[in-house]
Amino acid sequence: MSQALDIRKLLKSVVAYKASDLHLVSGSEPQIRIDGKLVALNLPVLDGKMIEEMAYSLLTEKQKKDFEEHNELDFSIVLPEVGRFRSNYYRTMGDVACAFRIIPIDIPSLDDLKAKAVFKEMIKREKGLILVTGPTGSGKSTTLAAMLNEINMTEKKHIITVEDPVEFVHTNKHCLFSQRNVGTDTGSFAAALKYAMREDPDVILIGEMRDKETIAAALTAAETGHLVFGTLHTNSAPQTINRIIDVFSGDEQPQVRAQLSTSLIAVISQALLPRIGGGRIAAQEVFITNPAIANLIREDKVHQLYSQMQLNQAETKMVTQTQELLEFLKKKIVTKHDAIQFSNRPDELLRALGEL
Repeated sequence: MSQALDIRKLLKSVVAYKASDLHLVSGSEPQIRIDGKLVALNLPVLDGKMIEEMAYSLLTEKQKKDFEEHNELDFSIVLPEVGRFRSNYYRTMGDVACAFRIIPIDIPSLDDLKAKAVFKEMIKREKGLILVTGPTGSGKSTTLAAMLNEINMTEKKHIITVEDPVEFVHTNKHCLFSQRNVGTDTGSFAAALKYAMREDPDVILIGEMRDKETIAAALTAAETGHLVFGTLHTNSAPQTINRIIDVFSGDEQPQVRAQLSTSLIAVISQALLPRIGGGRIAAQEVFITNPAIANLIREDKVHQLYSQMQLNQAETKMVTQTQELLEFLKKKIVTKHDAIQFSNRPDELLRALGEL
């Protein structure tokens, strides 16, 4: 049997190649993701035994037991002088497989991310719900970490984060952070939110709004004087609002629409596109609730939200993804092929480019 590779050296290679992820799957050499594309490392093809040996070298006895019981394991690991990684172990055709994503130790500021000025305005709100949405790997965690970092640098607040697992680890600057791992620090997102109300938070971050209980608790927290941040795997604001409402039964939906209309501050929907020349850039659609939009949500007219986003944008500070992509194309930041591939409204983008 081939000797197992050194998992720590493989994780170091993620940093060295400026990659985002490392994949270990039986029957393939180790692969890393650079600027969104998988690249095989010039190393031996792995078998299940080699991967198991490498994978288990990073686990505690309790984690091994959890993995063997459930065949799934989420955890984070810090390698001194290398970085922090969000890790997932799973099984494929009976063999252990692993996916690692690097989490930068230095948390970016909104200025580092060249975020729109409106981001700094929305995080000054005392209460309400701010959602950052997009597919897996679209940089949602980084955007949220930068927003919390901004609060940490400018306000004196108690910030509770509930994540699975904790990704960016914040140090207390002006704020006090309580960061909780689902599974080790709390039983579930919903349980953590229920008890958060007794922990005197000003700001709450929910790593993932997965189920009805979590979404209901988030809406209540946002209504009762807390600034709540959350994520969903949706591609646009109208889709996000529909997803939240659809989680509830028909007779509960009017109440949820009413709650959303008063508590939703903004939805930032993002996608990460490859930049021409290397690296990636976030295309962000920014939706901000105003009285007209609150009315449409309350009256179940979500299909009219998109056209409302396009009105008086200088005043509302809203931006559609199509506008953002057209700007990128004008500045030659991304290719036309990538802009169309990542667009949430490709027909609209093609029309704007004069091709339809």
